[in-house]
Amino acid sequence: MTRRFPMPEASRTALKANRPPRPKVHAAPQVRILFGQSYPLGPGKVKLLEAVARTGSISAAAREAGMSYRRAWVLIDEMNHLFKGPLVETTTGGKGGGGANVTELGQEALARYRAIEAKVLSVVESEVAAIGELLAPDTAKARRAAKAAG
Repeated sequence: MTRRFPMPEASRTALKANRPPRPKVHAAPQVRILFGQSYPLGPGKVKLLEAVARTGSISAAAREAGMSYRRAWVLIDEMNHLFKGPLVETTTGGKGGGGANVTELGQEALARYRAIEAKVLSVVESEVAAIGELLAPDTAKARRAAKAAG
């Protein structure tokens, strides 16, 4: 939109202040695998599966992945039903306590997901960087740098 009269500096500053903050740019696209209407694997589910493999516990994995126990349980149950067999097996509590482990099928699904992710990232890396160059500069960061310099 072209203005006939120059806009006062105060008005331009006010407009910039009302703009939503620029999102942080991470040059790493996320891979989600879609089959039909469901996403059997994506970044959150993979993070959860890897946390279960490390911790041996759904509750500890949920904490590590930054989600509630209920959310983790729902995601694991969904994955277990979407694949030919369970990706995570659980043992009930008792004297030694319960636990969870990623099955052989789960390990294979993780490995294949990571392989797909690596291929995708290697192919799109330069294009993602090019999009990053098209984004507006972070004005708050630029102001802090100018203030510190001057």
